[in-house]
Amino acid sequence: MTKTAAPSVVIPQLIVGLGNPEPKYEQTRHNIGFAAVDALARSWNIPLSENRKFQGEFGEGISPNREKIRLLKPLTYMNLSGQAIRAVSDWYKLPPESILVIYDDMDLPVGKMRLRLSGSAGGHNGMKSAIAHLGTQNFSRLRIGIGKPDQAVSNNGKTISHVLGRFSPTENQVVSKLLPLVVECVELCLKQGVEKAMNRYNTVDLVTKDS
Repeated sequence: MTKTAAPSVVIPQLIVGLGNPEPKYEQTRHNIGFAAVDALARSWNIPLSENRKFQGEFGEGISPNREKIRLLKPLTYMNLSGQAIRAVSDWYKLPPESILVIYDDMDLPVGKMRLRLSGSAGGHNGMKSAIAHLGTQNFSRLRIGIGKPDQAVSNNGKTISHVLGRFSPTENQVVSKLLPLVVECVELCLKQGVEKAMNRYNTVDLVTKDS
């Protein structure tokens, strides 16, 4: 029987950033989730280290809301990310609703982010894996814009080279300003709930025009 009562405030207990391991993928668009978790780890002084049981880089500590928080960067490669997320959630007996996944989105321009309580994978292989392994779409996600390839109509090869490519110098400046806002957004999620953070940060727009 599904509950129809108003949902309680959603406070994440596990924050996952999606990306690919190996140095060749560092600082690529597809790894913006890794960059976000690294920024959180630095801000909260939570060291990340490889955890084979969890198939990822993992760390836990105390977040700004004075509660225990866990950070995860799956090292399974993007399309198997759900294995690592499930390993952590099973070990700590975390419900899917307590998980926040941060990842890249081509449908958003660089300089924008979108926070949601649930939703489909939207064609993102990492999210497809997360949904499959958690058995639900009912977990929070923060999408960070990486922009589309230059051509309006792009074949699959161009899409892959775009997401696995690096940001331009101009875009890097925008990303460097956005990541601190991502940290602020997640901190508000922890202090006042995901919905409150949605209202405040889904309107953020740091998009800069080159012209």
